[in-house]
Amino acid sequence: MRGTVFGIRKALAVEVLNSYTHAATKAGIGLAVALTLPIGDTDMSRRRMVYEGKAKVIYAGPEPGTLVQHFKDDATAFNAEKHAIIEGKGVLNNFISEYIMKHLNTVGIPTHFIRRLNMREQLIREVEIIPLELVVRNVAAGSIAKRFGLEEGTALPRPIVEYYYKDDKLGDPMVAEEHIAAFNWASPQDLDDMVALALRVNDFMNGLFLSMGIKLVDFKIECGHVYEGEIPRVIIADEISPDSCRLWDVKTGQKFDKDIFRRDLGDLMDGYTEIATRMGVMPEKSVARPTGPKLVH
Repeated sequence: MRGTVFGIRKALAVEVLNSYTHAATKAGIGLAVALTLPIGDTDMSRRRMVYEGKAKVIYAGPEPGTLVQHFKDDATAFNAEKHAIIEGKGVLNNFISEYIMKHLNTVGIPTHFIRRLNMREQLIREVEIIPLELVVRNVAAGSIAKRFGLEEGTALPRPIVEYYYKDDKLGDPMVAEEHIAAFNWASPQDLDDMVALALRVNDFMNGLFLSMGIKLVDFKIECGHVYEGEIPRVIIADEISPDSCRLWDVKTGQKFDKDIFRRDLGDLMDGYTEIATRMGVMPEKSVARPTGPKLVH
């Protein structure tokens, strides 16, 4: 139970858990199962899985044009060659991603986010995913530092946008605009819209994280189409969380993101907890996890 209510303010945790306890009792299912469902939806037969990725599961939504995005506790690196189950990670990513997506929607940057349903799930718009990942880099770190022999932490002269083709079997290779056009992964207009969105997100999140004493080193986004009549519109999809960003303390350079797991730098939950704490989506003193990460072979 402690991992489930990890870091949520006591009053909110009590309210939410009471709702799920009542729902679980009424439906005759366990509380652990009820916690994966939106309040009022305890009929397991109504949940149809649409897609399962490394860190999330997507279910059919309660209404046409909606989906339910479930955040798992899985942590992966190096195209899932390294894999562990870290209790409470999915809960924190859900709350952190909700915070960021709500702010993006507020400032007019369109996303698939509708609302958070429970500790681990969000209601999102159904999106026709464009098979590209856009990485926006502000500071040299990770692969760009290795490719160009840059010292990690070097500020880049301008934000750099890179494209990667979404295909786990191929290792999500980096591609150029010529590849995108030749293989028709996205139209020229789609690509212009995606880059414009990525740079707007970068501008906004730079200021958002800087106000918390955090440096936005780089981040990954995915986009997709929603249709307004017969006209497709490009919006932000997937998630924005410490799984998809590099986030460093402005003063010390301490890492708060998935590099902690990639590079064996300590406890991943410590970094994610610090981000959530600075965002104000969890109390200053968090509940300690009863066990460490569970390695998956």
